[in-house]
Amino acid sequence: MKVLSTKKLAKTVKSLRESKGLTKEKLGNLTGINRIMIGRIERENFTPSIIQFEALSNVLGFDLTEMFMEKEGTNSFVALRSETLSDSEKEGVEKLFTMMLSLRQQIQLRRSFENESNHA
Repeated sequence: MKVLSTKKLAKTVKSLRESKGLTKEKLGNLTGINRIMIGRIERENFTPSIIQFEALSNVLGFDLTEMFMEKEGTNSFVALRSETLSDSEKEGVEKLFTMMLSLRQQIQLRRSFENESNHA
């Protein structure tokens, strides 16, 4: 599934606006979008409506579809290992994995002990 990349949109809007010599206010006049909102779009702090998105595309000359990127699949393991975690969260995740591995080892030991008991 593709989703709007606000990062790509922000870079595209800022780059094209500057290359065309447009101020935020001038772009705002051409698109009907308030200059403050254009600044927020460029800082990835605002997602434009479809109408605003089309206006930006028409004035700046970019393809709307190029602003969409394939959404990465959810992988909880990768999410837990994310670089966005704080140090205390990373420490908590490491403890959680250590506990899970210890539990797995205990389960395997118990199974092997039960198998030996059944064969004796």
